[in-house]
Amino acid sequence: MRLKSAIWVAAYIRRCHIEGAFAAVRRRGAEEAGTIFVKLNRLDGTAELFGPAPQSVFDHARPADRLFSRCLDEQPAPESKIEERLARELRFDPDAWILEVEDRGGRHFLDQVLA
Repeated sequence: MRLKSAIWVAAYIRRCHIEGAFAAVRRRGAEEAGTIFVKLNRLDGTAELFGPAPQSVFDHARPADRLFSRCLDEQPAPESKIEERLARELRFDPDAWILEVEDRGGRHFLDQVLA
């Protein structure tokens, strides 16, 4: 059984803080199963965006843990490009969560990142 989005978000933000990075919820999504996007702000005008991994990467069964993949091929990308992508995602899924992590070293703290 997968953790509720709100619980996963709280644990992720706590982990970022423990590791010495700033993290915050920019937009609160659906409590139970909202899609989660993580913007990694490198504090130099560039950022990276991570979102749910596409279902095509799963073998046969859906994994219990959340899997993430990079949303843009160009990584890191200008922040404006990341914000445009987030706006498109929110038009498609208004229940999505947006988290922002600030780390000059580019650490995202996501255990399950594919591609």
